[in-house]
Amino acid sequence: MNSFKGRSLCVIDDFSKKERLYLFSKVRSLKEATAADDRKKIDSFRINDPDFGIYEVFLEDSTRTKESFRNAANFHHAKLTEMSADNSSFNKGESYADTFNTLCGYNNRIFIIRSKVEGVCRHLSEECSSYAKRNGLPFTPAFINAGDGKHEHPTQELLDEYSFLEDNNWDTQSIHIALVGDLYHGRTVHSKADGLKLWNKVRVDLIAPEELAMPESYVTKMKDNGFEVRTFSSIEEYLDQNDIATKWYFTRPQLERMGEKILAKADSLRASITFQQSFMDKLPEGTKFYHPLPRHKVHPTIPTFLDDTPLNGWEKQSINGMYCRIVLLALVAGKIGDDYVPEDAKEEKPDDKWIIEATPNSAPKKEEISEGVRPIRNGIVIDHICKGDSPEEIRRHMILIRKVMGLDALKGGEWVSQSASGQFKGIIFRPGEFDFDHKQVKRLAAVAPGCTLNIIQDGKVAKKYRTSLPPRIYNFDDMMCRNEACISNDSQNEHVQAMFTRTHDGRYTCAYCGRVHTFKEIFK
Repeated sequence: MNSFKGRSLCVIDDFSKKERLYLFSKVRSLKEATAADDRKKIDSFRINDPDFGIYEVFLEDSTRTKESFRNAANFHHAKLTEMSADNSSFNKGESYADTFNTLCGYNNRIFIIRSKVEGVCRHLSEECSSYAKRNGLPFTPAFINAGDGKHEHPTQELLDEYSFLEDNNWDTQSIHIALVGDLYHGRTVHSKADGLKLWNKVRVDLIAPEELAMPESYVTKMKDNGFEVRTFSSIEEYLDQNDIATKWYFTRPQLERMGEKILAKADSLRASITFQQSFMDKLPEGTKFYHPLPRHKVHPTIPTFLDDTPLNGWEKQSINGMYCRIVLLALVAGKIGDDYVPEDAKEEKPDDKWIIEATPNSAPKKEEISEGVRPIRNGIVIDHICKGDSPEEIRRHMILIRKVMGLDALKGGEWVSQSASGQFKGIIFRPGEFDFDHKQVKRLAAVAPGCTLNIIQDGKVAKKYRTSLPPRIYNFDDMMCRNEACISNDSQNEHVQAMFTRTHDGRYTCAYCGRVHTFKEIFK
């Protein structure tokens, strides 16, 4: 089977390194055929089916990406339909799921979506796949993210990676790149946190003033991926040291999104990320500049005097965009890709033990009874809550635990205790009859990792559970991503249930928008 057919590209990591290199080999082949005017080879890429539906849905203004995809779709001689933000039914309050399920039923196979709502492609890929299966549609609809809020822009990442390879003699051993400009809003640079894994050794220099700096979650992801990361507040500061990248990737500052205080400093912020003619002599030989375009006509970070210099890599980069998108559409449609040999499926590791049922002592020792807490004959004791936090933090979080676990209406109380080592911990106790099932214990592990749950019967600990952070959390109605731009945030009114995955440092990342949260933040 063609492993690309019906695939969605919601984030760049949806295609593996091997899959992207295969895609790039096809882009290279198409470009060579075009240069040689090899019509037979060119036609082998075309979907060439007037009933094959490709839908462009741009709910945010765009010219470059929209036109690039429109021309790519026209290349395929397929049925292209466009929906813009101005005449969209979403302005009338219609849900994303209902709209796209309906469009799937009209034989539309591929949807290209630009939206301010982050994670919308992931949600629709899941929702519409279920719709197609329920209704016996003969295809799985594919969703391509053409930019979602401040999250990612994976098709831009494809053409960027292809351009870097093309200018790097197709070497994937190492890359040293400077990311310059508005790294806070720039979804094109956010995609590079995973996209640059295409190279075995990656060095990234982040050049931006504090107000426009790369969000911490993406810096953390880069480091987790093994990248060497350095930060600089301006181009001038960067050029004052000797280890300078030969690839520079500029982004347009979006100061208009950041309020009056930032606009008051606009001139100095722009100056820190705009290349000056006086910097030319400090660049190493072979340096190339890239930009996702368009440049700001009044304040371009790459001034136009550089257009006719060898630094200009952005024009060929832009041309590569249509070729990459032609090939992407051909792959997702199943027109090409039959010769790709998929990687062996990785065995999914079972969840590590984040709930351990311990063997309780037959009778609690006197010294194990925390100060201020009387033993109860029947009930529960949740111990070791937020161990090491301050008493104020512990008390505040115990309020949340009570609500999440449904303990507010019951008798009992809570206490903050101090160990011999000086650490504080919280304790919640409730008398009564309790028999927590696995889902309830999972909720407790999610909201109070590190705690111990003791179920007391006849004055003895009948069951004892030790908890740590679950690797994944989902299927809880009272969880929510705190990012208001995320499709799973309640403010979007799409009723998308939140899903979180544990990070290496004991936090949670949203499955839709990638926003990182602590365990104290994920419940409403």
